[in-house]
Amino acid sequence: MTTSTHANSIAASAPLHLGIILFSLAMGGFAIGTTEFASMSLLPFFAADLRVDEPTAGHAISAYALGVVLGAPLIAVLGAQFARRTQLLVLMAVFALGNALTALAPSYGWMIAARFLSGLPHGAYFGIAALVAASLVPYERRSQAIGRLMLGLTCATIVGVPLANLVGQAVGWRASFGLVTLLALLTVLLCALFAPRDQADRSDPLRELGALKSGRVWITLAIGAIGFGGMFAVYTYLATTLIEITKVSTAVIPFFLAVFGIGATLGNLFVPRFADRALMPTAGSILLFSAGALLVFPVAAGNPWLLAADVFAIGAGVSLGAVLQTRLMDVAGDAQALAAALNHSAFNTANALGPFLGGLAIREGLGWTSTGPVGATLALSGFLIWIVAYRDVGSARVEGTPQEATLLH
Repeated sequence: MTTSTHANSIAASAPLHLGIILFSLAMGGFAIGTTEFASMSLLPFFAADLRVDEPTAGHAISAYALGVVLGAPLIAVLGAQFARRTQLLVLMAVFALGNALTALAPSYGWMIAARFLSGLPHGAYFGIAALVAASLVPYERRSQAIGRLMLGLTCATIVGVPLANLVGQAVGWRASFGLVTLLALLTVLLCALFAPRDQADRSDPLRELGALKSGRVWITLAIGAIGFGGMFAVYTYLATTLIEITKVSTAVIPFFLAVFGIGATLGNLFVPRFADRALMPTAGSILLFSAGALLVFPVAAGNPWLLAADVFAIGAGVSLGAVLQTRLMDVAGDAQALAAALNHSAFNTANALGPFLGGLAIREGLGWTSTGPVGATLALSGFLIWIVAYRDVGSARVEGTPQEATLLH
């Protein structure tokens, strides 16, 4: 495979300890996770400052997600001929610029544009970083390496998002995006110092586009685009639900955000270990687990302790990202960069779909906790798509070669 060939070239030029490299890459995930999730938790504050209602302000979340959806495949194809290290540096620089412009946005319209720009590098960065991380470890440990990379994003939900929320409440929401800008610039520095110095892959953009011909790629993307939307449906309106339904002080909101982050971090630490043994069954189990956690959200919302436990469980479902990332590497053939980036397009399709459907339910008068059943419906819909994908894997085991069966596990 192309990945293994590239792995050997990178490994040969990467004498640094694996942990240092993964930390440098994960710092970008920390910056991205902070801005992605903090913007949701800050929604009530920038909505008031920009004089729009909260469902309308949620369009800023969708604008960021749209930037990811469009930017990930476009950048992956156009950047295929450049060294991965170069791509990481440029992508983080653009990400820093987008967040700086968000902090300075004079109006709601300008904020929408700045959030779109901020989202453009998101998917491509994670896609390239995932390929680098997977190339540095043996084949059977790829899910664990990607899970460690994704710890940057999940740790952001423990530390970065609550911190940004506190800064937003104390100083103003603009300062939170200024903080993200500094984190992005720190990532540029770390990647410049420690990211493996690889050679340009001389990849043909048409070869990368070959991933779009694979039905297995599309169905894997559909699992994430639909199934992961449930988490975003709840998380986007969690801060307001805490204020309006749970009746907690705004000072307590960072605690719940951190609980979500702890769930996400532990999920990314432990779930990939199961995925490296049984990839697709693990993905299906996560979707069912998430559906259950989302379904009980309306019941738990009235009690802060029950809600904290449920938010923890919902956060654990974030581990689906690393699992599907590995699945895409298995089915993408030579189009590794595009497939890896498209995974984040899929998840940010979920990031747009979940808040939209959750906001629609709220607008229809179903209440703030209606996001839970909406989210459970999305998770179960993702599971139905997973069933189709898993039946295809079973057919490959019966009809294909032993090598194909191993590849499609």
